[in-house]
Amino acid sequence: MLFTFLSVGLMSCGNKGPADLILKGDRIYTMDAYQPKVDAVAIREGRIIFAGSEAESEEFQDSDTRVIDLQGFFVLPGLIDAHAHLSSLGKYLSQLDLIGMQSPGEIRELVLKEMEGTPESSWISGRGWDQNLWSTKKFPSWRDLRGTESHPVYLRRVDGHAAWVNKTVLDICGIDKNTTAPEGGKIIRDRQGNPTGVLIDNAINLVKDQLPATPPQEYRNWFKKAMKECNRLGLVGLHDAGVDTTRLDVYRELTESGELTMRIHAMLDGDDETLLQEYFQNGPLTYEDDSFFQVRTVKLYADGALGSRGAALLEPYSDDPGNSGLLIRDADSIYQTASLAIDAGFQVCTHAIGDAAVRATLDAYEKALTENPEGDYRLRVEHSQIIASDDIDRFAELKVIPSMQPTHATSDMPWAEDRLGPDRIKGAYAWRQLLNRGCKIPCGSDFPVESPNPLWGIYAAATRQDHQGQPPGGWYPQERMTVEEAVRGFTIDAAYAEFAEDIKGSIEVGKLADFTIVDRDIFRIPRAEILETKVVGTIVGGKIVYADLVMKDLIP
Repeated sequence: MLFTFLSVGLMSCGNKGPADLILKGDRIYTMDAYQPKVDAVAIREGRIIFAGSEAESEEFQDSDTRVIDLQGFFVLPGLIDAHAHLSSLGKYLSQLDLIGMQSPGEIRELVLKEMEGTPESSWISGRGWDQNLWSTKKFPSWRDLRGTESHPVYLRRVDGHAAWVNKTVLDICGIDKNTTAPEGGKIIRDRQGNPTGVLIDNAINLVKDQLPATPPQEYRNWFKKAMKECNRLGLVGLHDAGVDTTRLDVYRELTESGELTMRIHAMLDGDDETLLQEYFQNGPLTYEDDSFFQVRTVKLYADGALGSRGAALLEPYSDDPGNSGLLIRDADSIYQTASLAIDAGFQVCTHAIGDAAVRATLDAYEKALTENPEGDYRLRVEHSQIIASDDIDRFAELKVIPSMQPTHATSDMPWAEDRLGPDRIKGAYAWRQLLNRGCKIPCGSDFPVESPNPLWGIYAAATRQDHQGQPPGGWYPQERMTVEEAVRGFTIDAAYAEFAEDIKGSIEVGKLADFTIVDRDIFRIPRAEILETKVVGTIVGGKIVYADLVMKDLIP
């Protein structure tokens, strides 16, 4: 990426006087088209009051101003994850980690070890298994968890759209040959019709309803643990994709106590009609009320996930001809909620992975927008992983935002074409096609489905390769983003997707002082080296919320 440096500092007349903090560095990338790179930024009371040359910044310095000379480190606008699940990350960090496990047997051994220190009959939970990594590529069974019957065992798939339970859980929940799967869900069965212990999408609720209640303090611990990890990885904010009343209460407590170290754009759980009614009556809560927390969005689900074959497809799966996935909400249901949300001043974000779900969502949005032609609604399709060729143009025509997660493509690429076939795969993870039509793509990770590390997302977007550099040249490389586009996806375009581009997402005077400091210039190094780039510091509202040992030595 080529930057031109404008040596004119930007300031406003009201910004005279000393700064609380000044950052000085050779390359401070702003994502501001009018001044792409500066070498000094001044901050007062959590806002940027100057961005320009080091010499000009001295006007804002007095004896009380802290000055950090970054000495070869590089600054980005604070990175934002546009689709994530904060409490789920905290929970994931507190339970069995099944990521990368190579077989059901390996997972069983981990569960047995966990049982040794867990009181009998206490639930054992974990997350992260992925049958696509196993030699059999098949869903596991409760029989693979034999020997664990003294404890209920509940293990979520990596994408959260499938659960694997042991025989004890099936018995506790009364799931047997005669149990009917709820609408939008599927009970995997053996040839005799007996449940195998794997539940897809809404069928997971058969177990979730029996899980022990989580005390609010546990949620609070999960949030704080997850925020600490996110700050360590350079994140200053996120869009929490689907929060219920309990989580909203915890967010309010953390906001009031000043313990939030990230800016949270919370999406309301669209399945909770009581919650929606309350917010639709009272109206949105925006960053104007508190710059750390806003609620102005509703999250819906149209389908499941591709990995568990729950994503709704227009034609059957290429590797499962009798299955077209699960449509959790049809177009009319999405339209009804979207129409109410728009009337109440709320944005709508709909999870849609398969091409049938994406089409249903676009159809619903088009109907709602036709009835409400005036207004800036920024309706979003979360994931937008498989798009029929006829629907790609509709994103730009309807001004609908495709909110996407680059690491989904590189995680799914070993088996995605088996699911979709050689023709349909051309509309999968179609970043370049959407960008070429003028769409903004806010980028996220969907953590804990994927790693919360945003640099891994930038790498995936710019290379379409795994961490070993495979495949050579990238997987369908014509769909790659540039590094600049990927960074935009995690900064200014993520801010746009939450109606916040005027206050964050770039380093400009008047905006919130949020920065991510890294040890390499990701715009100039070979793309493969982005994986090796380390976050050395994270600043939110002018406060240092994370600093590694080297960065700490630079702080006066």
